[in-house]
Parts: sequence; C-alpha cells; structure tokens
Amino acid sequence: MLFPIGDDNTARRISPVVTHTLIALNVIFFFVEMNGGDPFIMRWSVVPRRLAHDPTGDSITIFTAMFMHGGWAHLLGNMLYLWIFGDNVEDRIGHGRFLLFYLLCGVAATVAQVWVNADSMIPNLGASGAISGVLAAYLVLFPRGRVRVLLGFTVIAMPALVVIGLWILLQFVNGAGSFMQTEETGGVAYMAHIGGFITGFILIYLLRGRGDQPRRDDVGSYRLRSNQ
Repeated sequence: MLFPIGDDNTARRISPVVTHTLIALNVIFFFVEMNGGDPFIMRWSVVPRRLAHDPTGDSITIFTAMFMHGGWAHLLGNMLYLWIFGDNVEDRIGHGRFLLFYLLCGVAATVAQVWVNADSMIPNLGASGAISGVLAAYLVLFPRGRVRVLLGFTVIAMPALVVIGLWILLQFVNGAGSFMQTEETGGVAYMAHIGGFITGFILIYLLRGRGDQPRRDDVGSYRLRSNQ
C-alpha cells in the first residue's frame, strides 16, 4: 500500500497560512465533536434526508460537517493529505482563492453525496470531499510533481500522477459499486470524494491566474524534499 509522507516545497513562495489554519480547525473541531458525542454529530453533520427536506434550515451543516471526522484514522489521514498537497496549491493560487476553492469543493462533495442517497439518515461528515478537490488541483498545477511515499519499509519518490491517480481510481470503482448496494450502511461516502475531485478539477482552471501555467521547475520536477 502506498502511504504518502511528503513532497518538495523548495519552490514554495508564501507561507501556507490557510492550509495550516484549516488543519488546526479540523483538529479543534474533532475534539469538540468527541466531547459532544452522538447528539453533536447528529446535529452538525449532514443527514441527507434532513438536508433534502429542509435545505434552507439545515444548510449550515454543509460547512460544519467539513470539519468533523469519524475517528482518529479518518482525521489524521485527511490532514496528512491536506498538509502534503494543500500548501502547494495555496502557494500557486493565493490564500483567498484557495480558501474559496476548498469550501466550494466541500460543498460540491456534499451535494454529490446527497444527490445519490437523498433518503439516507446516516450522518455524512469529513473533509475528504474538499481534500479530493485539492488533489485534483495539485495534478493540474504540478503535472511533473513527485511525492515521497512509504512502500512497505522503503521510502521512494513516485510521480504525483501515479499516487493520486491510484487513489481517485479507487474512489470511482468503489463509487460505482455503491450504486449496487440495496441496504443503507455506514462507511465511506465515495460519491463525495468523486464530486469533490471533479469540482476541483474544473474550478482550478477558473481560479488560477493566467500566469499560473505549469512550469518546468514545478514542485518535484527535479528535487524531492520532505514536507516541512
């Protein structure tokens, strides 16, 4: 199994304050969530049937659910991906546009999941949809990017296209399989991942500036350094 642990930040020009702030908010909100327990989760996560029946009254949960997670593994996995890939995307498009991009991808991810499962009463939560959009943006902005991954007990450098490509391929395969389910079960909201990724792929072309074309010295083209 491929486990990404870092990329090259030598070309980064600005401090990724938005990325770091998002990580901090996710961690803080997770502790609040654990303290609040099931009532807090049911109130502030997205419940598809509830949102579909009262989109105006329940719309706030689209945003609060982005900062909630189903457990430590869910939180740490998402924050690792945001830490590795978010800073580079933020560096390229700027703080404000990155925050807007992140939130829009998260909203689109929720809409995608609710659209395919509008009658579900299972809470949907997590930053995975927004981070899926960040991964799509990384592929567009840094086509030659390389990522350091842990493969067994060995650390190797692999093209970001391979690392992220395998991840999104798994989401599409599992997302297609979810249409075959006849019972409502908990688990991973694959359609949220797919919706976030597609939205990120489209949005990055709209939000990046004209000068933000991939350059020959893009992240990871020639050098590889762990994410600091």
